[in-house]
Amino acid sequence: MGPLAGIRVIEIAGIGPAPYSAMVLADLGATVIRVDRPGGSDLGVPIPPSLELLNRGRPSIAIDLKKPGAAEIVLRLLDDADGLIEGMRPGVMERLGLGPDVCLARNPRLAYGRVTGWGQDGPRAATAGHDINYIAVAGALSGIGRPGASPVPPLNLIGDYGGGAMYLAVGMLAAILSAKATGVGQVVDTAMVDGAAQLMTMFHALAAAGQWPGARGENLLDGGAPFYDTYETSDGGYVAVGAIEAKFYALLLEGLGLDPAALPDQYDRAAWPALRARFAAAFRSRTRDEWAALFAESDACVTPVLERTEVAEDPHLAARAAMIDIAGIRQPAPAPRFSTTPAATPSPPVAPGASTRDVLGEAGFDTNEIETLIAGEVVFEDAS
Repeated sequence: MGPLAGIRVIEIAGIGPAPYSAMVLADLGATVIRVDRPGGSDLGVPIPPSLELLNRGRPSIAIDLKKPGAAEIVLRLLDDADGLIEGMRPGVMERLGLGPDVCLARNPRLAYGRVTGWGQDGPRAATAGHDINYIAVAGALSGIGRPGASPVPPLNLIGDYGGGAMYLAVGMLAAILSAKATGVGQVVDTAMVDGAAQLMTMFHALAAAGQWPGARGENLLDGGAPFYDTYETSDGGYVAVGAIEAKFYALLLEGLGLDPAALPDQYDRAAWPALRARFAAAFRSRTRDEWAALFAESDACVTPVLERTEVAEDPHLAARAAMIDIAGIRQPAPAPRFSTTPAATPSPPVAPGASTRDVLGEAGFDTNEIETLIAGEVVFEDAS
């Protein structure tokens, strides 16, 4: 099931972008084997294995990669694999005996995917960081927030998932396609700072064209324009407005009951504060859901700002089944969608080591080998 059926990837389990990228590949039909450490990955907060949703859709084998013989187990798993994903700091996989030179010598057509914050080289490569640090250096964080206030972290969507996980997924697919055409594998060096910087391409273009003249929160797409912002409603909810084009802006004014002749020009930046005040007063006259109903079939680009707990009940997302239940947990469905090779419903996440025996058996390990590895605490069963 799914367009990646037949693709096989070994994931060295970690946190952040690596498991997200592995989840995306598995959602789309790839067979992804998760190599967990005993006890699982340190997420910084306690989450039961059944709720680590980024781990869905993949069996797990738990291996103590520091034990003698552990690297050979992974190398045997790589014999028939198309790719490997790892998110360790630079040098860690090499110290474990699983660096790209070793793995590509074992399987020359392997796509060896690496994702880190800073990349495999450069002055910061060996230092720690998190999403907020990578997007800060990439120039993305400085543009998010209100005028005169501190930059606002946009969850960890830009660095970890946009600039990291999705670039790794694209890089893996490109490297796998290349290997299928040439028989030659390669290393995919994915840096979250690189991805986040590339996500800013359009804003460099706007600035070069003189269309991004203001500071944070003073421009077209950062909340500076009154027709591209959020507004509080009478019940304390919020609506999002994105009426950039003139035809959409006209529908916005019509829905708000505002006379265009009595308002300044849409792109008169000096008048934006006054225009924002008019919009704010109008939106405070009704509840969020009343505005949602009024603009429901309009091209005014006005939508309710939904809480995370409301997403599944939104009529549009419900009609598209964008949220699904897996083992009783509501979560996002696989995306995107395919007309002839639709993705299956992912299986729920399993505890580290839950599939150890099955994975080893499928890789050709006999019963005696498996029992010896378990007895020697090289591999573990249900090692959560």
